[in-house]
Amino acid sequence: MEINGKTRTCGLIGDPVEHTLSPVIHNTLAASLGQELVYVPFHVKQGKLAEAVRGAEALNILGLNVTVPYKSEVIACLTEIDELARNIGAVNTLVRTASGYKGYNTDMEGLYRAMQSEGIKIAGEEIILLGAGGAARAVAWLCTMRGARRVYLLNRTLDKAQTVAAEVNASAGREAVQPMRLADYAQIPKGKYLAIQGTSVGLSPNNEDVVIADDAFYEKVHTGFDLIYNPWETKFMRLVKAHGSRAYNGLKMLLYQGIIAYELWNGVEVSEDEAQMVYKRLKDVIT
Repeated sequence: MEINGKTRTCGLIGDPVEHTLSPVIHNTLAASLGQELVYVPFHVKQGKLAEAVRGAEALNILGLNVTVPYKSEVIACLTEIDELARNIGAVNTLVRTASGYKGYNTDMEGLYRAMQSEGIKIAGEEIILLGAGGAARAVAWLCTMRGARRVYLLNRTLDKAQTVAAEVNASAGREAVQPMRLADYAQIPKGKYLAIQGTSVGLSPNNEDVVIADDAFYEKVHTGFDLIYNPWETKFMRLVKAHGSRAYNGLKMLLYQGIIAYELWNGVEVSEDEAQMVYKRLKDVIT
């Protein structure tokens, strides 16, 4: 693509951003759809977020993704926020408007589309969610709003899990999320669960780290979904598979949350064929 005065810019703000695969998603889509758009990562150091958002507006940047540690902090920089993102308390996509940027959260719908593509259902399920950070918070919302019967929210510190559970339960109007200390996982009733690994434990290069190593835990898991996508197979996934169950990584979540953001910025609809083409490119980069 020739870059000229008509080329629009989108990008990612976070700290760090050097590891990101988002440019693969958006630049591949732009080339496939014939759009004059480039996507680049912007390393925004802590303390500079508000300046960065104001600068992006001044530079007429079409849209931004937001990654750690700014998904909640960026809300104060916005002129509008989507209701879902407000309820979750986290924003990962900024869309240019006449008055500034409007914030959205595409993580939740991205995960849902990823799970659908793998045949994983949420409605009526008993779910174990590991972690209570920004990503896990969105997962707790997704599971509850999509009809999960119960979500056992396990976190190292109970108070953080209690805060997330209280907010989600209040909005849902039912006691769906049960906060627990991570160390108390053995108290989860016997049964078979969908387990979602929502922490950064096991992220490359710490490939052999895992939140829970006890075989007794994995005997309760019928399907494991790790939000991490690098490495391709985490230790959490290997332990799930070792107990005869299915396990998936978070690459399709990354794919679909990016596609939803691209659609918001450009007012287009990305076909499933195009989505699978981008997924193959992502997989090739990782593996």
